[in-house]
Amino acid sequence: MRVTIEFKPDSHTLSIVTHSLPAETDFIVVGAGIAGLRAAIELASAGRVLVLTKQELTESATQYAQGGIAVALGDEDEVGLHLQDTIDAGDGIVNVEAAKVLVEEGPERIQELLDWGTQFDRSGSKLAFTREAAHSRSRILHAHGDSTGREIGRALAAKARTLPNITFSEFEFTVDLLTDGNRVNGVRLLTQNGELRDQYASSVLLATGGIGQVFRDTTNPSVATADGVAMAYRAGAILSDMEFVQFHPTALFFAGAPRFLLSEALRGEGALLLNRKLERFMPSYDKRAELAPRDVVARAIANEIAKDGSADACAYLDMRHLAAKNLASRFPRIYSTCLAYKIDITRDLVPVRPAAHYLMGGIRTDLEGQSSIHGLFAAGESACTGVHGANRLASNSLLEGLVFGARAGICMNRTFKAHSPQPNSHVKAHAPTADSAADTVIDKIQTLMSQNAGVVREGAAMTSTLKQVEDLGARLPPSLSRRAYEARNIQQAATLILRSALARRESRGAHYRSDFPAHHDSHFKKHSNINLKNDEIHFV
Repeated sequence: MRVTIEFKPDSHTLSIVTHSLPAETDFIVVGAGIAGLRAAIELASAGRVLVLTKQELTESATQYAQGGIAVALGDEDEVGLHLQDTIDAGDGIVNVEAAKVLVEEGPERIQELLDWGTQFDRSGSKLAFTREAAHSRSRILHAHGDSTGREIGRALAAKARTLPNITFSEFEFTVDLLTDGNRVNGVRLLTQNGELRDQYASSVLLATGGIGQVFRDTTNPSVATADGVAMAYRAGAILSDMEFVQFHPTALFFAGAPRFLLSEALRGEGALLLNRKLERFMPSYDKRAELAPRDVVARAIANEIAKDGSADACAYLDMRHLAAKNLASRFPRIYSTCLAYKIDITRDLVPVRPAAHYLMGGIRTDLEGQSSIHGLFAAGESACTGVHGANRLASNSLLEGLVFGARAGICMNRTFKAHSPQPNSHVKAHAPTADSAADTVIDKIQTLMSQNAGVVREGAAMTSTLKQVEDLGARLPPSLSRRAYEARNIQQAATLILRSALARRESRGAHYRSDFPAHHDSHFKKHSNINLKNDEIHFV
């Protein structure tokens, strides 16, 4: 199904118009978040671009990004400071060349967004910047208070709408990559009506987002089922740093509520963290207190919860000392969402726990988005350039999607070679199957991973968990539905995370092992690599 987007400026809404799909295309982009859309815009000048999404076009992690986008544009900021903050947060293994690209090209990409109508918040006529944890300057741009990702996604979609070479197709689940020798030349799709269909192209970009659904508690949307990394692994691509899963310290922890992200910017504006005894605890863990890097804050909260010992233990965000009117206007989505669960952030303590948030690892790429397989590119959270090292600096993810999405598009454009036309074959159709077996497997994996591969890890527990997750793989139902395919992807990603975490016998950034609590630089100040053909973890 082909989809075009019609933007209505007065209501800030997108309407979807469906058409029949083109017979063939030049480029395939899987995912319509910030990285996928920015790449598609770049590719439109070179040929026909098909953007595939497994859900509505607007359902991606980009839409849930609250805090903002980091860029050195303020009067008191400079690119070198942003670079140093990024390196410091990454705990010794940031790819410095990738980080330089990120911070140096960031201002140009933000200017593009402004030129395309992105409505960042302003103070008078100037862009308004705020500060988040581990940033030495106020460099976080935000939009509509705490809806930055949604606004950027809207602007990119509106820009893409003006480019006739871009075709969108929603509710088409990408099952696997098609290969011809050591080259990716298309994708296999599961359509809404249960039909498998092969779509060919000169090259494919995976911008499928993260792996949050591997864990029970996650800030990620339901579509974050590790599809990109699992598909790339099955195709033989090298994956890097799969052990580095960032847990956001402050997700809403309330019965019946989703693990809604409570932005880092709240602490940047002065929110404090309290334990169950209503004691402020962060100063005893780090001199930066609530503005320490995410891994430090998440472990501190986990430790306070462990000391409490009860099943419903949590920490609290305290904003009662902040100006209520300013708080409600600065964070309208957070304010209204919490209010729906009868929590007034201006008057009540907000219960929080860490939740899986972001994968620093993923499909290994160079600085132009090229993977280890010809014809396969990746950008955004599904990719790993090493730009985040062991721990992503707050609000660098949207910037990464912009910068490296554009770079991947430029490279795919430059290396484009017209492919021999191949008919897009309809492989087979089948009746949808019940998803209960797949749901059971996913539920068990999520429980195991949250218990034994979360904020604090230990070797023996992970070894036992790995065996159980591998055994669950044998119990996966036949992949005859989207949910069954998602279960396969979640199971494979969980296995890769555990194997990588067991191999890294040290603690670094977001990866903390209680049995190896210190750095081991001589062996592990490196990146982990794994691929299907050479199925051992290597550190390079």
